[in-house]
Amino acid sequence: MENKEQIFTELLREHKSTIYSVCFMYAESAEEADDLFSEVAIRLWQGLESFEHRSSTSTWIWRVSLNTCISCNRKTKRHNAPKLTMNRNLYEDTDSESRQMRRLQARIHRLKPFDRAIVLLWLENMSYEEIAAIVGISVKNLSVRLYRIKEELKNMTD
Repeated sequence: MENKEQIFTELLREHKSTIYSVCFMYAESAEEADDLFSEVAIRLWQGLESFEHRSSTSTWIWRVSLNTCISCNRKTKRHNAPKLTMNRNLYEDTDSESRQMRRLQARIHRLKPFDRAIVLLWLENMSYEEIAAIVGISVKNLSVRLYRIKEELKNMTD
């Protein structure tokens, strides 16, 4: 049992930034991202013994993270509970680069969950082959989808 805990701890330490990147892309607040991170960690723990190493550990982490966040996102939308928020963001930057990043993030957040996953992986500079393996589609299909997603992002109004 201790071996599983050591493997799990090392796995989380190594892939913490990947998991958090996915969670951040699907969350609407830092607290929600933390909750999603916890949910991903639970799913990784539950699936650790059944992971068959047919893909790389990194691919498995991406897939579990994306599937968990998409699944939690669907549940949240179904419940549609009102959200309590502060009217002030203490971490908000006011320079033009930060505003552009927030606009891009807001546009990406409006994409369908599957398309959001593809963009996130693409922004991580993964190869088309890696992205296709993670999301479970062919490289050709990925290429077409990514082109359409980019066009959709360009045509969005803020």
